[in-house]
Amino acid sequence: MDRATFDEMRTALRGPVTGPGDEDYDRARAVYNAMIDKRPGAIVRCRDAQDVAAAVGFAREHDVEIAVRGGGHSGPGLGLVDGGMTIDLSPMDSVHADPDAAVVRAGGGVQLGDLDRATHAVGAATPAGIVSTTGIGGLALGGGHGYLTRRYGLTVDSLLGADVVLADGTQVTAGPADHPDLYWALRGGGGNFGVVTSFTFRMHPVHTVGVALTLWPVERTAEVLDWYRGFMPRAPQEMYGFFAVLAVPPAPPFPQEIHGKKMCGVVWCHTGDDADGGARDLLDAAEGAGRPVFAFAAPMPYPALQGMFDELLPPGLQWYWRGDFFDTLPDAALEVEQKYAEAIPTGLSTMHLYPVDAAAHCVPRGETAWSYRDAVWSGVYAGIDPDPLNAGVIKRWCVDFWNEMHPYSMGGAYVNFVGADEGTDRVRATYRDHYDRLARVKRTYDPDNVFHVNQNIEPS
Repeated sequence: MDRATFDEMRTALRGPVTGPGDEDYDRARAVYNAMIDKRPGAIVRCRDAQDVAAAVGFAREHDVEIAVRGGGHSGPGLGLVDGGMTIDLSPMDSVHADPDAAVVRAGGGVQLGDLDRATHAVGAATPAGIVSTTGIGGLALGGGHGYLTRRYGLTVDSLLGADVVLADGTQVTAGPADHPDLYWALRGGGGNFGVVTSFTFRMHPVHTVGVALTLWPVERTAEVLDWYRGFMPRAPQEMYGFFAVLAVPPAPPFPQEIHGKKMCGVVWCHTGDDADGGARDLLDAAEGAGRPVFAFAAPMPYPALQGMFDELLPPGLQWYWRGDFFDTLPDAALEVEQKYAEAIPTGLSTMHLYPVDAAAHCVPRGETAWSYRDAVWSGVYAGIDPDPLNAGVIKRWCVDFWNEMHPYSMGGAYVNFVGADEGTDRVRATYRDHYDRLARVKRTYDPDNVFHVNQNIEPS
C-alpha cells in the first residue's frame, strides 16, 4: 500500500487507522502466535458495522487485500495480510445476555471470556472453546468445540443468527429464514463469506461445573489411551474429558515433585446438576485407567474452567499446529501417540484429543457446513515455546507427529487447526462433499473472492 492510499484511508474512514511508522504499529499488528510476523499496510479498528462496511468499500475501490481479525488466535495468522488492510474487530466487544429469551448477542470482537462472564451472570453458557482469550468470531465460524460439546453440541449448533457485512459493503442478517444459504455456510465455513459483526447464540443452563485433572506417567500413554478410547464414547453426555500429552507446568495445583515431567492425562468437565458429585464421579471414572499419579477435583464456576489455561498460554508464544478428525483409534495409532508423547520437544508442546460426539452427533450432517458429524475426536498437535530459536524444533515435532497419525484419521480436520501451509486439498478434505455447496454460496456472496485471506473456498 502506497503512502497516498494510506493517507486517503485515514481521512476517509471513521475508525482509527494504524500503519507502519506509527508508534503503536507493532502492538497493533501483534497476534497470539508470535511465530507470525506480518506487516499490514493498515490496521483499521472498527467500532461498528458501518465502520466495517466503509473499510471493505475502501479496500475494494483501491484494490487492497483484506484480512479480518477477531481475537487474533488464528494459528496461521490469517487475521493479518502483508501490505494490505487488517479489519480489526476488537473494539466491537459488547455482549448482551437475555435470560428471558435464553439468547446472547456478541459483537465480532468478543473473546470467550467476555461471553462467559455475561452468560454466567444469568446462569447460562454457550459451547465455546477452552481458552478464554480466543475470539468468538474465528472459533464459531470454524464450528467451535469445547467443554460443553458433548452436552450441548458445537458452537455453531447454538448460532441463531449473524449480522454480516458482505463483499460489496451490503449489511445483511443471516438466519434460518433470511439468507438461509449464508446462514448454513457461516456455521463451519470459516471467514469466507463476509465480516460477521454480531452473533446471536442460544444459551444453555450452566453455572458451576465439576472439574477434574488426572495425570499418568508418559510411559503409560498408549495404555491410558486404550482405556480412554473405550470409555469416552460410552460416557453420559454430561461427562466430557479431553486427552492430552504434556510436560507438567511448574504451577498449582501440581506438586513440585512432578513439575516438568512428561505425562499423559485427561482434563474433565461434568455439567450435571450436582457439581460436587460430578467431580467425584469423574475421578471414579478415571480410576478405570489405573490410579493416576496426580488427581484433582473440585466444583468450579464455568468461566474459571474456561480461563484455567490462560496464564500458562499467554499471547506471544511461538506456535505451530496441525489437526485431524478421528472416528477410531486403532492400536497402531496408540503406538504413534506413545512415541511422540515421550518425545515432547519443549515444556509447553502438547497433543489434545477433543470429543466431538454425543450431542454434536444429534445434529443432521447436512444442517451445517461442519461436515464431520461422524467424527468422535478432533485432534491437534501443537508445538509451543517462548523462544524463537526453537521454532524449527517445535514445527518438526508437530509435522512428524501429524504425518504418522494422519493415515489413521478421517482425512480432514477442524478448519481452525489447519495450517496456512497445508494447501487447498486440506481445505477440501475438511469440508468433504459440502465443499461444492460452499463454493456456490461463495459465488453468490463473494464472487470476486474478496475474502480470501483465510482457509479459502474459491467461488465455483
